[in-house]
Amino acid sequence: MPFTISDLRQCPEFFDTVAERIWRAWWEPEGHPLAYIQTRLRENLNGSPIPFALVAHVSNEFLGTASAIASDVPARPQFTPWVAAVWVEPHARRRGIGAMLVSRAAQDCFALGFGRTYLCARPRRSGFYERLGWRTIERRVGPDRLSILIQDATPEPGEIKGSRP
Repeated sequence: MPFTISDLRQCPEFFDTVAERIWRAWWEPEGHPLAYIQTRLRENLNGSPIPFALVAHVSNEFLGTASAIASDVPARPQFTPWVAAVWVEPHARRRGIGAMLVSRAAQDCFALGFGRTYLCARPRRSGFYERLGWRTIERRVGPDRLSILIQDATPEPGEIKGSRP
């Protein structure tokens, strides 16, 4: 399935959909109102390099999203930036869209001059990111027992830097 990945700043028509997906996946279960996520997501529309949100789409059909944010794990404030809020619509999964969103978010961070980017995942999702070339540096962090993964702009000798199209 051919699709496009755009910066949300260039496709603001997807704002409400991105906010709703992020809210339902991570914030609604914790009791946060949708308005809280809309306020946070609006930060992605300003002119600063980070945060930013990406949208995968075919024309005006939303397929998925990923963001880059300054911090995603309060217990690790020294780590920045983070690829976060990766979501792919159920009907569009297993088609490489998530992999491309994650890769593009990391590459955009590297283009901004960051040498490393971080990502956290629940244990059942860690393998997906490891298959894309992310390396786990910590496990069982915080109450959700998250894994913290990294990807470097320039891999160590002998490592294969990875994401597949």
